[in-house]
Amino acid sequence: MKLQEIKEISAKLKVLSGLHIGAGNDQIKIGGIDTPVAKNPLTNEPYIPGSSLKGKIRTLLEWRLGTITDGNPTSVTNSNDDNETNSFYKIAKSFGNGKTIKDNTIANKVGPTRTSFFDCYLTNATELRQKNAVTEEKVEVSIDRFKGSVGGGGPRHVERVPAGAEFGFKMTYMIFDNSDEENFNYLALGLKLLEMTALGGSGSRGYGKVEFTDISGIDEKFLDNKKLKDVNEIEKELGINK
Repeated sequence: MKLQEIKEISAKLKVLSGLHIGAGNDQIKIGGIDTPVAKNPLTNEPYIPGSSLKGKIRTLLEWRLGTITDGNPTSVTNSNDDNETNSFYKIAKSFGNGKTIKDNTIANKVGPTRTSFFDCYLTNATELRQKNAVTEEKVEVSIDRFKGSVGGGGPRHVERVPAGAEFGFKMTYMIFDNSDEENFNYLALGLKLLEMTALGGSGSRGYGKVEFTDISGIDEKFLDNKKLKDVNEIEKELGINK
C-alpha cells in the first residue's frame, strides 16, 4: 500500500439558521446560559469542531448506504460480504472502522482512515462583533398540553451561532488505489446530505441549517441547490452505484 495523492476540499460553510454545537458546562449560573456553544479558548469565538462534521457526515452516509446494523458506527465485521468494494468497506476506509479489527487480513484491506476533517473557525468574526452578534441566546420552553402554559423545568437558555455566520471549511482525503478514487465521490454526497439535513443539535427544531459555497476540490454543481435537489440526481451525476 502506497500513498498516491492527498486531495483537499475547501469551502465556506455558511450558517443559515441558529447553530448549536455544545460545549461542556460544569458551572451553574443563575440566569445564565444553560447550554453554551463550543468556543475557541484563545478568542472566545464559536467554532465548529472537525469531529462534529465528520460524525454527522459519516452517519448520514451510513444511513444512505444502509450499513447501520446495531446503532454503533459502521464496522466491516458486521458485513456478511468480505468484498472490500461493499458499502461497509467504503465507510470504514473513508472514516475509520467502528470496532477494533483483530483479523490482520481484514485490517490490511481497510488500511488507514482516508479523511481528515479540520476545525472550522469564523471568517467574518469582525462583522459579527460590530453587530454584537457573535452568538445569540435562544430561550426554549416546554408547553403543558392541557394548560397551554409553560411546563415544568422552566425555560432553557440555549446559546447559538447566529444565521449569517461563516466558517472556513477544510478536509483532506488520502488516495492509495483506484477504490479510493471511487470512494472520494461519496464525500460530495455526504456534504449534500448535510446541506439537506442539519448540523449540530436540535435540527428537528430548525437549528443547524448550513450550506457550502466557494468550493474547491470538487465540482460545486453537486452542492448547488438550484440545479441538483435530489440525492438520486447527485448519485447519478457522480456515477455512484451502491
